Amino acid sequence: MKFGVVIFPGSNCDHDMIYVMRDIIGQEVVSLWHKDTDLQNVDGILLPGGFSYGDYLRSGAIAKFAPIMNKVTEFANAGGFVFGVCNGFQILCEANLLPGALLHNNNQKFICRNIYILPDGQNTYPTYFLDKQKALQIPIAHGEGRYFADEKTLAELKKNGQIIFKYCSKDGKVADEFNPNGSLENIAGICNYGRNVYGMMPHPERAADTNLGNTDGLLIFESILKMMKQQN
Repeated sequence: MKFGVVIFPGSNCDHDMIYVMRDIIGQEVVSLWHKDTDLQNVDGILLPGGFSYGDYLRSGAIAKFAPIMNKVTEFANAGGFVFGVCNGFQILCEANLLPGALLHNNNQKFICRNIYILPDGQNTYPTYFLDKQKALQIPIAHGEGRYFADEKTLAELKKNGQIIFKYCSKDGKVADEFNPNGSLENIAGICNYGRNVYGMMPHPERAADTNLGNTDGLLIFESILKMMKQQN
């Protein structure tokens, strides 16, 4: 498989993502600069975390106008696999490739620590091969990670099985006390109706190397890769 990692001015998790996909999972990876208009025939697109364009206005609000995003949108609308992490999730929401929005954390502070998430969703690439009863320890690092959507959108996400991860306790209990940012329904990640565009706030690429003492995030990437190979 060939993956493209989109790099914006202010991206800071791009090389983490490249390292995991290329050196740990063993896939071909190319960098896609924000001014590029050639996707280089990739099979999937990854939008990494960081602070695209300095997070001016709102996180992801300027990035959605980048030339590369026109091609990402075309790729997604044609059914191509797109996965955004943290700032990448924010960008996908701003570009209307995912429903809802990411607002300031309810404590109005930047949060950087390990949390737990429980896999959810129906037939989704990041969760299909995961144990739905086992919580994953994944780091978060964001100031605007509080997922919000109107009641109609939220009801549709739940009905269609589009919620892919929820914040939880170490033993998998989903409750307000384990919600780090105030996200509605403890939502940590979602997908679109077509199940080809995904976004999550926690950073699985920061939990995918044995040298870090945690490989829970690797399970997510392995699930994605298995699903993509099945579909091709």
